[in-house]
Amino acid sequence: MRKRKRIVALALVLCLMCTLFCSCATDDENASGGTKARVYYLNFKPEQSEDWEKLATTYFEQTGVEVSVVTAASDTYESTLKSEMVKTDAPTLFQVNGPVGLKNWKDCCYDLSKSTLYANLKSDDFALKGEGSQVLAIAYAIETYGIIYNKELLNNYIETDKAVISSPEEINNFETLKAVAEDIQSKREELGIKGAFTSAGMDASSDWRFKTHLANVPIYYEYLDEGVKSSDAIKGTYLENYKNIWDLYINNSTVEPSQLLSKTDEDAVSEFALGEAVFYQNGTWIYDDIKGYEVDDEDIGILPIYIGVEGEENQGLCTGSENYWCVNKNASSEDIEATLTFLDWVITSEQGKTAISQDMGFVTPFSTFTDEYVADNPLLKAANDYIAQGKTPVAWTFTTMPSEQWKDDVGSALLKYAQGTQEWSAVEDAFVGGWATQFRKAKGE
Repeated sequence: MRKRKRIVALALVLCLMCTLFCSCATDDENASGGTKARVYYLNFKPEQSEDWEKLATTYFEQTGVEVSVVTAASDTYESTLKSEMVKTDAPTLFQVNGPVGLKNWKDCCYDLSKSTLYANLKSDDFALKGEGSQVLAIAYAIETYGIIYNKELLNNYIETDKAVISSPEEINNFETLKAVAEDIQSKREELGIKGAFTSAGMDASSDWRFKTHLANVPIYYEYLDEGVKSSDAIKGTYLENYKNIWDLYINNSTVEPSQLLSKTDEDAVSEFALGEAVFYQNGTWIYDDIKGYEVDDEDIGILPIYIGVEGEENQGLCTGSENYWCVNKNASSEDIEATLTFLDWVITSEQGKTAISQDMGFVTPFSTFTDEYVADNPLLKAANDYIAQGKTPVAWTFTTMPSEQWKDDVGSALLKYAQGTQEWSAVEDAFVGGWATQFRKAKGE
């Protein structure tokens, strides 16, 4: 009982700290004392840090306004944001990853409803709102993920004796994907590859692909059944489907399941880029890491993540955002205005639009990005093809996951199951029971 009280007390303290972060930096403290207005962007994505710094330099050269870009190390954004927001020179521009992330920072967010940024937003689906008509956060990068595949290797497989498909287009459900992957795995020596799938690495650089992105799919279908967009208690309706796709990954891979803890995201990237595996779960953002090696652009394709749900033949790719801009309302009025002006420039100027679309490779939800501002990325083109075919995208429901702790617990259970030290029931407990527990903790219960 004492331990529970300490945990509840700690949760309340953390919630109070987030509130204090948003109230302790006042306009007076952030005022520049007559010096030029400033923009300080705390960037979430390490892979784009250099691109943002170059863009900031260009903006300074054109306007004389200095933009400071600080990039949090991978998996440290929330803790970095907490430490930075209590400083006198706190970020004027920061990010949240969705509705759950916004709860911690809503009291820090400037209302963007009258901003040029919001006026150019194609749909309210890409805005996070507060009370009334308040717009507290706006998505700036729409991303897509699925099962990336090597067309050349898949076609080589199709030419083998008794291949189970005659065309890649036949893979439009889990049953077919399973049959193809298992047959490829049995013929891997003949095909000159190490496995059907890249390694499902479960170290910190890679496990998010499965405890978050893969877990998104069963949650999406449960939400669809229940007619909801979020929930503080889930049933686990599609956890058997989650098990089936996880089993397919780990049993038809470049490595044995016992080796997953030591495998990294870099290992998976390398295995796919060097043509050692046919399938690789990841997203449009990974193109820069896999291009220029053994897989030509025309041989890079992407499939939806099929898990054996009725009607999945009409399923598209997983599409959404966990990258939402927020402007710090506790910055000085001059700094807020400077930050809004910078964002306007980013989405309207040729330099800004080119940097966002070409250099960073983002698909954006803003009307200012016309057809000429589309990244030269075969994965993006494939994603657009699914939309053109009328396939239904799978929404990013993982932004409603209750906490990082929940993800970590699910990931730990997935790994232990793969290693044979726990039953699948432990994954179910972490998934369903852990979900309810984490939401109760968030409420201070």
